[in-house]
Amino acid sequence: MLFPSEPFLFVFLPVVLFLYYAFLRNTKILKNIFLFIASLFFYAWGEPVHVFLMLFVIFMSYLFGLLIDHFRERKHLSKAILALMVCTNIGILGWYKYSTFVLFQMNLRLHTNFTLPTVTLPIGISFFTFQAMSYVFDIYRKQGKAQKNPLQVGLYVSLFPQLIAGPIVRYETIAEQIDHRVENFTDFSAGVVRFCTGLGKKVLLANNMAIVADNAFNVVFGGRFYASTAMAWLGAISYTLQIFFDFSGYSDMAIGLGKMFGFHFEENFRYPYLSATVSEFWRRWHISLQTWFRDYVYFPLGGSRVSKPRLVLNLFIVWLLTGVWHGANWTFAAWGLLYFLLLTFEKLTGLNKKRFWWSHLYTMFFVTLGWVIFRSATLGNALIYIKAMFGIGSTGLTDTAVLLFLKQDWFYYLAALFCCVPAVPLLEKKFGDSRAGQWIYAVGLLAVFVVSVSFICNNSYNPFIYFNF
Repeated sequence: MLFPSEPFLFVFLPVVLFLYYAFLRNTKILKNIFLFIASLFFYAWGEPVHVFLMLFVIFMSYLFGLLIDHFRERKHLSKAILALMVCTNIGILGWYKYSTFVLFQMNLRLHTNFTLPTVTLPIGISFFTFQAMSYVFDIYRKQGKAQKNPLQVGLYVSLFPQLIAGPIVRYETIAEQIDHRVENFTDFSAGVVRFCTGLGKKVLLANNMAIVADNAFNVVFGGRFYASTAMAWLGAISYTLQIFFDFSGYSDMAIGLGKMFGFHFEENFRYPYLSATVSEFWRRWHISLQTWFRDYVYFPLGGSRVSKPRLVLNLFIVWLLTGVWHGANWTFAAWGLLYFLLLTFEKLTGLNKKRFWWSHLYTMFFVTLGWVIFRSATLGNALIYIKAMFGIGSTGLTDTAVLLFLKQDWFYYLAALFCCVPAVPLLEKKFGDSRAGQWIYAVGLLAVFVVSVSFICNNSYNPFIYFNF
């Protein structure tokens, strides 16, 4: 079940909110049981079989947490249990996400004849396995207590607002909130506002950008790019905007839903396209994923307080894993390695701490090229597309399709650029205390919600990027 869908908006969410607040508001245990059951139903709506896989991951995490807590003083044993937990979760993730790809590559390059398994990728598997590992990691690091009740672990891993699309919620972030959260009208209303904002980002901006991006990327076939250089750039820029508003829109909706039920998730995006360096970009983009790799991979490897050769190795490992986490394709690995090269260059030269007049242009140039690699079906297609962006292999400088898209979608592009900067918070800070400002904000938000719902009800184009993850 997806957030921008009629079953979720008109059935699931209203029913869950009504039951939660009408009958359970004063009983924390029943509220947790109810949210756990509702979250399982939410996931089973689209994954009726794989819900049992998630339950298995939850149960194993519960057991590993108890074992590490029990054998905490026996360092070697607790480390062995931790390693077994990592192998279990990575093994599950590897089978469902990478087994077919790995066997195909072995057949192709080693001339073997392994039968390729038919494996259906469970939605959100990368998110709930990483959260399950976070639970055990944080217990090992004494940053959260081991739960004696498996229900609490189940609620943490499966909580429906962040289940299929993130953000990756660290256990230490909400360990206390599971039992001691307090719901109030201020948080609830703020959650509604945040949800509507995210819904608008996803439905009105990301989905309309997706139409242009798909048209551009779909004309790469047969070793050629069958459109103009201008169309290549428009498609790349459109996908750059699409992926931001898709990812951040879902994160906004998740954070908003969490607030409606008393949970406070950390921010996941902070206007990343304002960044002046690639290092800054990754401090602002998908923050929950980067802090997960930083705290559980980069720091244990030694972080940046090591020799330069070891620093380069640490960055290589982290960014290769970051790329591969996104999907079983060489394009994701290449995308991760591109950022490894850029971030290594910035760290070794000190560019990550400097600002020049061209810094933002440099950053967005490589970010946009990175998204072309990320979006392309193959590395070959990515190379063809990038060459077309520089006039090599395209059909010309421009074409009528570019003018047509700009003519019909100019408003969406202006709105997207407006939302890439903190314009709304600045206007709210300046005029939010006035009655007129509050009315304008409320009416505008209501309009965003109504128009978004109308798009959903009209079955407008609504791609779901997270199927890859």
